Amino acid sequence: MATGIIETAKATNPLKDLLKYGQSVWLDYIRRDLLTSGELKRLIEEDGLRGMTSNPAIFEKAIADSTLYSEVLQSLQSKTDLDAKGRYEILAIRDIQDAADFLRPVYDSSKRRDGYVSLEVSPYLARDTQGTLAEARRLWKTVARENVMIKVPGTAEGIPAFQQLIS
Repeated sequence: MATGIIETAKATNPLKDLLKYGQSVWLDYIRRDLLTSGELKRLIEEDGLRGMTSNPAIFEKAIADSTLYSEVLQSLQSKTDLDAKGRYEILAIRDIQDAADFLRPVYDSSKRRDGYVSLEVSPYLARDTQGTLAEARRLWKTVARENVMIKVPGTAEGIPAFQQLIS
């Protein structure tokens, strides 16, 4: 009976392998515990996550289906100057900033091709070019991360806003 050293082939991760074919894996999901538990870091390092998208529906589900945001929401109760949109933005922008910080090394190493986190302009502005422009610029400035991608509604009124924003 022959004896020898058995070499084990290192298993490859099929999600990471997609990058070899020019494909980037993005996560269409965001929630506070993904950021605080180390799971986002793991997804980036082990699974090759290259970006994340968000939208109001994703945040609504994250906020409504957990107690992860309860403490912050309670702290905002005394702020009578904040409406529902203002409260939403405080929660969403904090998560977007944190996710962008996690993805910054991807952004840098990919020479700005990947590593983004998206934040959507209010769908209520879908038919308002000037309102979309103003909100996109305000969100960009408020998030204050190079690797945030502000999503503009894909409407006839959104097209000139998009053109101005990327110019």
